Amino acid sequence: MSGRHGRPEPHAEGQSNGSVEAADVPLGPLTTLKVGGPAARIIEPQGEPELLQSVLGVWDSGDDWFVLGGGSNVVISDEGFDGTVVRVATRGVARIVAPSGTVRLRVQAGEPWEDLVAYTVEQGWSGLEALSGIPGSTGASPIQNIGAYGQEAGDSIVSVDFLDYGTGRVERIARDDLELGYRTSVFKKGRRGVVLSVTFSLTDSDDSAEPLGPLALGNPIAYPQLAAALGVAVGDRVALGAVRSAVLSLRSSKGMVLDAADPDSVSAGSFFTNPIVSENFARGLPSDAPRWLVEAEPAPVVVPLPDPASGLVVDLSGPLGGAASASASTEPQVKLSAAWLIERAGIGKGFSLPGSRAAISSKHTLAIVNTGGAAAADIAELSRYIQNRVSAEFGVVLQPEPVFI
Repeated sequence: MSGRHGRPEPHAEGQSNGSVEAADVPLGPLTTLKVGGPAARIIEPQGEPELLQSVLGVWDSGDDWFVLGGGSNVVISDEGFDGTVVRVATRGVARIVAPSGTVRLRVQAGEPWEDLVAYTVEQGWSGLEALSGIPGSTGASPIQNIGAYGQEAGDSIVSVDFLDYGTGRVERIARDDLELGYRTSVFKKGRRGVVLSVTFSLTDSDDSAEPLGPLALGNPIAYPQLAAALGVAVGDRVALGAVRSAVLSLRSSKGMVLDAADPDSVSAGSFFTNPIVSENFARGLPSDAPRWLVEAEPAPVVVPLPDPASGLVVDLSGPLGGAASASASTEPQVKLSAAWLIERAGIGKGFSLPGSRAAISSKHTLAIVNTGGAAAADIAELSRYIQNRVSAEFGVVLQPEPVFI
């Protein structure tokens, strides 16, 4: 993922430059956390035809495999991965036919997300501007439905072209079938395969006689913190370029923009999702605990699943990150602040365990950073410690955002 914020040079869709293959490749340098051992084999297809061919070949071989994009949302073990890593490097942005007043873009999975957002803002197209500065590749955007400052990728996604592991065929999955939710999708619920491209529908905000580009108005501001940074009210519309600049500034202040000069950016971003619990459960928390009513479908209450021997939550690998859940009901649900829970459990910015090179970011409580030479085991140990402290204090198990390999 490039750390630059200027306008990217868009690539012609479907360009093909072959495929790169190597053995015993260290994976740490390919991730934003900079931890992880080697892969037995890594394949880096440069075009969609090579991506299809490579993935189908790996599946036919029966080899263990996983897909790596920008490396911004994974924690890879110190032992590495004894299988094939498919690193998606396909590039391409193509404008396709769309209804009047909208712009549709079919974007290859390997296109850097930050480059895509910068490009749409420069063109005067709104819908992604509040998602500026998020590291990673476009193909990852629907998997966990990335979101920030009142926008989610799912708000603009039309469809996903997907190579399905079960059928070996390319399928176009419409937005309504993606089961998009807060940091989740059908892909995080067990559907396996590879995202090939994502199609977005954006608003053509620039309808003036002379193109306004980043001066065109963006979507109504939906997040109070962003509105305050811009000096406007929630619901106001602001120039796309101004929104992007404000978001980048806010993210930078939290160490959430990749920057070689910022040690706090050596992280996987927000390490835990904000837990969703029942309104009744939330009533038992301190009155000053931040909470927001969730209007979407009911979600289960997240409660601890203790280890039989120690009573500590130790499993990070399950679908709920070591949590059991009560049955979903029609009871209203609320979202809590993971950062608040962590801080009130006695874990502040800059915290680290004795002798560890993993630490809480000095700028944001939700980020775990590699302070230099950390091992994946250090990251996992600190993650478990945070989970256990929050669980003991509030009865809530925080769910990690990154995928543990």
